[in-house]
Amino acid sequence: MTLKIAFLASSVPVAQTALSALIGRYGNVATDEADVIVALGGDGFILRTLHNTQDISAPVYGMNRGTIGFLMNEYSENDLVDRLQAAEETVINPLAMRAKDRSGTIHEALAINEVSLLRAGPQAAKLRISVDGRLRMDELVCDGALVATPAGSTAYNYSAHGPILPVGADVLALTAIAAFRPRRWRGALLPKTAMVRFDVVDPDKRPVMAHADSTSIAGIDWVEIRSEPQIKHRILFDPGHGLEERLISEQFT
Repeated sequence: MTLKIAFLASSVPVAQTALSALIGRYGNVATDEADVIVALGGDGFILRTLHNTQDISAPVYGMNRGTIGFLMNEYSENDLVDRLQAAEETVINPLAMRAKDRSGTIHEALAINEVSLLRAGPQAAKLRISVDGRLRMDELVCDGALVATPAGSTAYNYSAHGPILPVGADVLALTAIAAFRPRRWRGALLPKTAMVRFDVVDPDKRPVMAHADSTSIAGIDWVEIRSEPQIKHRILFDPGHGLEERLISEQFT
């Protein structure tokens, strides 16, 4: 059976050049007709592709034509069909964010990597943290905080000194960003089923923004974050270079 491939590419010239070359060699179909979707770009582009195709059953195979490419495979025009057929699949669930802003508007968004809260003014943010309805920290004074999935644990979470999480660990990382009080508090590991709520203390004086991947909400009062098991993103990797291996290797780099 012929493998039906849908090619998508970021707008950068190197990705567009690769798109033309691959379509000329392997053809192209619409995403809703594809057996597999090939995304050409960097990690930001594959995240957008996963969001945009979450209602399509076809898995996504990324090839790096961007700057980082942690979720991408090495780019090559040769033997693509064989690589796709041999690829290993990783299934990840996104985070669901629900936030209320100062006007009372409720916002909802999904995040594959993390949901982060960041101070939006000159003063540190003050956050109250609850997990599954139980108050866990009355006041965290910080530049921000985030909740990361295993897939996103090597991104912003790792830069903020959060832990790298194995894909199959069924945990989430709650990580403080430049914590001032408690000064040395780095965060917590939580069950994947946990519901995390951040309430902003004194939001007029200390405004906070919330970010879910590329979605940003200004002037928030509170944010609730949980894993969304009903949405399953299927990502393909070359054998021996899967997400699990990359997460382990990153810790020994």
